Formats: sequence, C-alpha cells, structure tokens
Amino acid sequence: MVKKFNWLAWLVLVILWNYGFPKATPLQDVLVAVILSILFIIIEKLRSRDLQKMSSRSKFKN
Repeated sequence: MVKKFNWLAWLVLVILWNYGFPKATPLQDVLVAVILSILFIIIEKLRSRDLQKMSSRSKFKN
C-alpha cells in the first residue's frame, strides 16, 4: 500500500511540475522526474531501514 501511495505522490508531483512550468524543456521534465524518483527511492530505503531497526529492537526486549 505504501508503494502505491509513493507512486501516486510521485505522479502528482510530476503533473504539478508540468502544469507549474509549462515552458520547461523536455530535458528539464525528464530531469525532474528522475530526481523525484531518486528522492522517493531514498525515502523508501530510509523508511525500511528505520522499520528494520525498530523490529530488531523489539526482539531483544523480551
């Protein structure tokens, strides 16, 4: 479910970029889409790392 939300958020941001900057070149459109994709990948990795830390901590509390 989180992956679908991230994809939808990415799509909305790309659409907002395209409507907010209609005179952007195709290269700029691609660069923004790639940068947003990388940003969402980093966020997902950080989120999964935090979840792993939390689950490993809870295992040792018993």
